[in-house]
Amino acid sequence: MAQPRSDPPTAEPPRQRSRYWWIKWLLGAGLLALLTVEGIYLWPTLSDSWKALTEIHWGWVAACIAAQAVSLSGYGAVQQRLLQAGGVVVSQLKSVSVIYASTAMAVSLPAGQVFSTAFTYKQTRKWGATPIVASWQLAISGVIAAGSLALLGAAGAFAVGTKVSPVTLALSLVAAFGLFYGLRYISRNPDSIESIGHWVLTRYNKFRKNPPETGVERWKEILSQLDSVELSRRDSVITFGWSAVHRLADVACLGFACWAVGAEPSFAGLLIAFAAAKAVGSIPLAPGGLGFVDGTLIATLTAAGATASQALAAVFVYRVVSYILVAIVGWVVFFILFRHNQHEDLEMDLEFERREQSSPTTKRTKHTGDPEPDSQP
Repeated sequence: MAQPRSDPPTAEPPRQRSRYWWIKWLLGAGLLALLTVEGIYLWPTLSDSWKALTEIHWGWVAACIAAQAVSLSGYGAVQQRLLQAGGVVVSQLKSVSVIYASTAMAVSLPAGQVFSTAFTYKQTRKWGATPIVASWQLAISGVIAAGSLALLGAAGAFAVGTKVSPVTLALSLVAAFGLFYGLRYISRNPDSIESIGHWVLTRYNKFRKNPPETGVERWKEILSQLDSVELSRRDSVITFGWSAVHRLADVACLGFACWAVGAEPSFAGLLIAFAAAKAVGSIPLAPGGLGFVDGTLIATLTAAGATASQALAAVFVYRVVSYILVAIVGWVVFFILFRHNQHEDLEMDLEFERREQSSPTTKRTKHTGDPEPDSQP
């Protein structure tokens, strides 16, 4: 039986060129011309910056690296102290290793802050922190970091003579410290928000037509976990102290980078440059604020007394240490200490879930007016 002949495939008609095909070529040529003009215009500055880098003072570079290590160690101490307040005992070495790995994620991955926060949360859970304690630690450390950065920026503005509205400054500081001490009070007195939670649950269940007791046991469990956090006044002072070490050591790293290339910006200008760069870097536009942070630092350091070539060279040194070197060390730490444990994350999460569901809700004790002894450092 003869097979039916299949029709030969029809050739696709040739694609017609878009009417505006020339626009992309025009834009490309314009961009190339712009880069060429900028290169010619900035060549003297780039040449001077290269000369400054070839005459770099390696002793200040070593000091820059040491200051960055002290900065990250200080942030690790903040994390360690906050976890200790939640009943989680962890060594400084483990805490700093997580800081390095999470910082590498934050500065080198798209949406790095999300991966960094999730990684830190998982590690603190592995150390024994409850979900509430792990989240509380992340929130408090963020509030402290923002407050210390605001203080540095305000100190630089006052030192340089910039007119800062006292009302605006006072409101900013009151908001930062008020948020910190508000969270501290709630963690020490979870009963103070128990009735608020019940009121919200009642209204929500009524709106969704759920049983009245829906979510009540879970709310009691959250308060029970929050009741385990005991951040004493002494712990608060020590935590703020380590946060100051973290910030000031990072400022010193930037200053040492300037001295390494022969730049001598004013101290007030250095504080403003640092605060402005960190504020810009917190905006998730590019990994590690690449490009935006560098431009901010160059502009502010130039205004602080450095020449354009010195500012460019200083920013290059600072970013190599605080961005590239930290990212390299952080990823090495991650692959050595944490990479082989990632396949256990699902089993760990399931085990935590089973453990929390099987354990009865701990009966919370009422806080009395008696003063509590400070925890040991």
